[in-house]
Amino acid sequence: MRSLAAKLTLAFLLVGLTGAVLVALLMGRETRRAFDRFVLLSYQREIVDRLADYYESNGSWDELTGAKPPMMNPRYGPRGPNDGHMMDLFTLANEEGQVILAGRQYPLGTQLTGEEMALAVPVEVSGQYVGWVLFGQQPARVGTIAGSLEADFLQRVRQVLVAGALAATLVALVLGAILARTISRPLRELTGATQRMAAGELGIQVPVRTQDEVGELASSFNQMSNDLAMATRARRQMTADIAHDLRTPLSVILGYTEALSDNKLGGTPETYDVLHKEAQHLSHLIDDLRVLSLADTGELPLNRRPFEPLQLLQRTAVAHQPQATQKEITVTVDAAPTLPLLTVDPERMAQVLNNLVNNALRHTPAGGQITLSAAARDGNVLLAVTDTGAGIHADDLPFIFNRFYRGDQARQQNGESGLGLAIARSIVEAHGGTITVESTPGIGSTFTITLAA
Repeated sequence: MRSLAAKLTLAFLLVGLTGAVLVALLMGRETRRAFDRFVLLSYQREIVDRLADYYESNGSWDELTGAKPPMMNPRYGPRGPNDGHMMDLFTLANEEGQVILAGRQYPLGTQLTGEEMALAVPVEVSGQYVGWVLFGQQPARVGTIAGSLEADFLQRVRQVLVAGALAATLVALVLGAILARTISRPLRELTGATQRMAAGELGIQVPVRTQDEVGELASSFNQMSNDLAMATRARRQMTADIAHDLRTPLSVILGYTEALSDNKLGGTPETYDVLHKEAQHLSHLIDDLRVLSLADTGELPLNRRPFEPLQLLQRTAVAHQPQATQKEITVTVDAAPTLPLLTVDPERMAQVLNNLVNNALRHTPAGGQITLSAAARDGNVLLAVTDTGAGIHADDLPFIFNRFYRGDQARQQNGESGLGLAIARSIVEAHGGTITVESTPGIGSTFTITLAA
């Protein structure tokens, strides 16, 4: 049996059947015991009441001594072996304790002892005890006489219990089939989806039908499938972008070297300068890819030591001052000298700030301003790079830290690899921090790095 639905249905059926049979057996047993006790008590009360009526009507036991009057047959209870009489099932003694109606245990005329009198049930007439009744050993079951009212009652009880057990089993089978289908259906859908994913079809989604563990499994699968599809698309795009960015400087270098080899181009300082710049760009791209690869595997080396935030910002501002002056852009530093020290790798953090300032210089027009600031907040130090440049469109903000992402889909080359912000985020996250951006088109952007002090 390979079907999960069939296994679950059979399991529910077995559980339901077992429960129904056990309940029916236990209820039947307890009903029989309680009913036997009830009938016996009713039988004894009726015997005592009839004996009291007899004594009250006749004024004595004289006419009863040694007789077996038919009026003593009760309506319910055990039956005697002689023509329906049950005189052998009890013993009657007079008020002095002398047996006047013999049963199985006591012959006629026997004098009851004090202990036996204590076990007897008194026959009371007009407030006086006129006799004592001793009931003998009662049968284990009183309703076994075929055709008796007790037997008919117990037979009906057994029929009801059997019918109830069968009905419970049927309900368990139906509910088991429904529940098994409810459980197995999403699992079958997940199995089919995983098989399709294994065949190369990514981004598959399955319906989430419940809010239980199976529903959580379906939601997790959908999230995994979506993330895998996005990661695959990003990997393919990154591979294409890497090939594109490597091809450009290589094409330039190959073109110049081929022209030099064929003597179609003379070796001039300008030619060698172009070759050198393209080789530098290629080397820079390879270094960026290596940094990202180390960050992805958690192996990016960090030489952490306490460092002043103000010193980091001043170092970055000084490094970019010549380029900013050339572009007529003002670079300022706004940070208090009493900020908490940061335990960071200053070279890696300088790389992050350099990438942010380079982006700001590229997108800030002449006469603009770039501000490097630092502030303490909630046990953290916030480093910010703010520019008055063109800003970033809202549609591009969620993706600017992605590798090779450029808001200009035409991919106009500007000598950059498109990895600067991705590297910045990887280095900041390796330090246990976060980097965010806020931007308004036409006004400027602010990149904020949050690091624990």
